[in-house]
Amino acid sequence: MKMKLDDKKILVDALKENLLKTKVLIIADYKGLDVAAMTELRKKLREANLECKVVKNTLLKRAARETDIAVLSDYLKGPNAVIFSYDDPVAPAKVLIEFAKTNKNLEIKKGALKGKLLEPDDIKALSELPSREVLLGQVLSVMNAVPTSFVRVLSGVPRNMLNVLQAIKEQKEAA
Repeated sequence: MKMKLDDKKILVDALKENLLKTKVLIIADYKGLDVAAMTELRKKLREANLECKVVKNTLLKRAARETDIAVLSDYLKGPNAVIFSYDDPVAPAKVLIEFAKTNKNLEIKKGALKGKLLEPDDIKALSELPSREVLLGQVLSVMNAVPTSFVRVLSGVPRNMLNVLQAIKEQKEAA
């Protein structure tokens, strides 16, 4: 069934809105995946708060104009699943790399992160990063450790002074 021009314009506008608010976008070739595998992939993506769409390449190219995702325009050929992440740039890479381990028919093609093109190796490296929550926890623990260590050092000065005075007192008492 052929789409009407007005429907295409509405779809392109909606896609453009999604592209403007996405942190990272990854395109993958899903050729060879059966319905059950594709359903499982979509379920895993939904659980990670990600969105997966299959869109005509020409419509996606139109929507990508003047966005950070325009770097992917030359790679939109053949059947593509487009994965959007609006929050965590690491999450889609983790889900797709994990899924591709058991489903060899899923081929991760390219990605875009803040206007930069991501190769499959970059996406794999991105998947090995800790999640946003873990990184925030690590930053918080480092930020907490600095003042704690500073207080410990500052309290050490009077303590050491008292130890020296106590040793002098004991020395004079012994003499």
